Amino acid sequence: MSTLSVSEVPLDSASPSQWLRRIAAAVRVQFTWWGVRRTLTNQQKEEVGDTYGAEAGFISASKKLIDTRHEAFRKLTAVRTRVCQYWRGLTLPYTEPGVRLIRQADIDGFVQVMEGFRDELLSAEADLNNVYQEIKADARKRLGRLYNADDYPPAIEDVFGVSWEFPSVEPPSYLMRLNPDLYQQEQRRVAQRFDEAVQLAEQAFVAEFAKLVSHLTERISTGVEGERKIFRDSAITNLSGFFERFRHLSVRSSQQLDQLVDQAKGLVQGIQPQDLRDNDRLRQQVATQLSQVQASLDGMMVDLPRRRIIRPDAALQGASHADPV
Repeated sequence: MSTLSVSEVPLDSASPSQWLRRIAAAVRVQFTWWGVRRTLTNQQKEEVGDTYGAEAGFISASKKLIDTRHEAFRKLTAVRTRVCQYWRGLTLPYTEPGVRLIRQADIDGFVQVMEGFRDELLSAEADLNNVYQEIKADARKRLGRLYNADDYPPAIEDVFGVSWEFPSVEPPSYLMRLNPDLYQQEQRRVAQRFDEAVQLAEQAFVAEFAKLVSHLTERISTGVEGERKIFRDSAITNLSGFFERFRHLSVRSSQQLDQLVDQAKGLVQGIQPQDLRDNDRLRQQVATQLSQVQASLDGMMVDLPRRRIIRPDAALQGASHADPV
């Protein structure tokens, strides 16, 4: 008996994984980055060992090529951090390291924003190059005998960059013609990956939501001795931001999670941070009701199935090559 392919299943009757597979695409972001640390040579390790009476083979040491606290370098890392935050905030986790899932409808906007980030990174690289000789002179003074001119590129050009691509996660169509059995096997493998992607997304949403609710509840709850704690506006604005992301990215795989999000959203909707500072009764009411949401989320986190560990994104690790996020 023949079965419908994923593309033939009506969206309104598709399972969460089938729906996600239909509306999403894979996206990978990569950085080209100048690695600003170098491992000490064996001779340098021996010199360090002689100083401390240690064997060089038992010493692991590295040196920083430049002062990474310099404003020009921090501009570069600030752009990289914003890229990572934007990419992760617009996408869902996937089972392949360095790959996430983006709604196909978001791709055009994503590319436009990423092109802007790329221009910012190029501008920041040029600013670093303008003070490069000054930075090298400072490094020569700070590193002393450890300074090696060969560790430094002639100029800061094309050593920082960001790129993105949309790799296919579907079996190639030609495989159906060449080997139908293998094609069906690959279809089942991809379906299983999207089942796991749905579970990963749910776990990520539950963990983020629980953290935000727990933080706000703790900050607006009255202390043991009746003291009022100080909380930042971000305790509420971050939660509101989560509601927007959840509405946009949720695959609707958990009715309980959907209900808890709606419940929490209703509790804080229309409430400004200053309202909670000025109105003790409102503050205590919201804290009490949010604690009930928190208890339910804690129960969901206990019940979530354990999945294989996905290698953490290497987005904020410096590299001297194209480094997958």
